[in-house]
Amino acid sequence: LLAGVSCYSRNLDYARMRKIADANGAYLMADMAHISGLVAAGVVPSPFDHCDVVSTTTHKTLRGCRAGMIFYRKGTRSVDPKTGKETLYNLESLINQAVFPGLQGGPHNHAIAGIAVALQQAMTPEFKAYQQQVVANCKALSTALMELGYDIVTGGSDNHLILLDLRSRGTDGGRAERVLEICSIACNKNTCPGDVSALRPSGLRFGTPALTSRGFRQDDFRMVARYIHRGIELTLRVQKDMSPKATLKEFKEKLEEDKYQRELKALKEEVEAFASTFPLPGLPVL
Repeated sequence: LLAGVSCYSRNLDYARMRKIADANGAYLMADMAHISGLVAAGVVPSPFDHCDVVSTTTHKTLRGCRAGMIFYRKGTRSVDPKTGKETLYNLESLINQAVFPGLQGGPHNHAIAGIAVALQQAMTPEFKAYQQQVVANCKALSTALMELGYDIVTGGSDNHLILLDLRSRGTDGGRAERVLEICSIACNKNTCPGDVSALRPSGLRFGTPALTSRGFRQDDFRMVARYIHRGIELTLRVQKDMSPKATLKEFKEKLEEDKYQRELKALKEEVEAFASTFPLPGLPVL
């Protein structure tokens, strides 16, 4: 039984999943790649109390280098109530052999060092405060967008991300993503529950960790929400000037018209001017 968070804004009920796994004689594995930093800081529930295997990348909310880690249980897995005989976990050799020589070869020592640095940082009070701010910022962004009339899948967020459902606005993720990208707002198109094709997803996924690292707080994310809204409103104006059957390719071509280029440039300059007041971590001011 797999428990994963790649585009889900709420906390997972690992205890409930544990009961389901036990009832079916199954292992429970959690992929906490997106939330590992939040788990390390104790701001979301931990999968370690209930899972047999936990995997994660190290370059998302853990804020480290591009790498990964796998945790697994050892020792007694279960005890027969009639005989008292113990069943031991056999995960160690299976996982180790699957990684090497199964899937990987030479170690990347620089990445191992990078993981060590990230894990050391994750033990500091500053890191915990950062993760708390990540969650607070995401709640602020979610609330601000809902106040502007947008639908958030799950109706809010408990972690660092939200999925904006654009179906009620009459557009889709591909078109809105392109407009926001031109305006220097990074997000990604994403399917929503009920979508029939991944080629035309209805949603946009937003996360708060990167901007929080630059010093953004709740009021700043309320401003971000307004910029997102203006970008989507521009998307709708472009669509209104086209056939309802127009393709994404035709939409992108329409954006090249002078009247839209002026609007896109104006919003881009405003977004970049706002962002420039927040320093990039580690980057000297030139």
